[in-house]
Amino acid sequence: MTTLTEIHDERQHLVLTGVSWAYYEQTLKEIGNQPIRVAFLDGVMELMSPLPQHEGPKKAIASLVVLMAVERQIPLKSLGSSTFRREQKAAGSEPDECFYFNEIDSVRGMKRFDPAVHRAPDLWVEVDVLNPSVPREPIYARLGVPEVWRYEHNRLTVRLLTASGIYADSATSAVFPFLPMAEFAAFIPKMIDGDELTTLTEFRQWVGGLLA
Repeated sequence: MTTLTEIHDERQHLVLTGVSWAYYEQTLKEIGNQPIRVAFLDGVMELMSPLPQHEGPKKAIASLVVLMAVERQIPLKSLGSSTFRREQKAAGSEPDECFYFNEIDSVRGMKRFDPAVHRAPDLWVEVDVLNPSVPREPIYARLGVPEVWRYEHNRLTVRLLTASGIYADSATSAVFPFLPMAEFAAFIPKMIDGDELTTLTEFRQWVGGLLA
């Protein structure tokens, strides 16, 4: 039986237990393009409306990643907050931002993620303003996401999927091994609080000076 739990905080936040995969799929159809995030794991479904302070870091990180790829001539395909789900793994979620950097022809023109055809994004960006009720990393692991960037409490953490199927902190990025992560992260609050053009110009010069 499906059970509803309403979380009383500043978000629009609902958690349902005992949810079938068909109900989850129907919920996604009903929501459509509305700004509501849905996470599903083993019959538990969480619906959450992002807070305004969530958007600044999300857009800042995306802008920096795209500019870095352009400057370094790295092939790139961004799929934003597309839904990724695997029925056989009973897991699904949407990133705040996601990117493919390798073999991007395999996902070009993708209408809907099909785990039998498509691989998971190379980089999954997650901005944690408030702790979710449904744990996210088990979902990412079941989807096969190799690298997650978590931005929480003004801190960027790189999490890499290990052979044992869990995530571990890493000082370096697998997709950008040349990137000093602490220095990269310092540009995020500048993007959020300052003039974006000035920050992007400074970032572009910094990226250009990095050794390959």
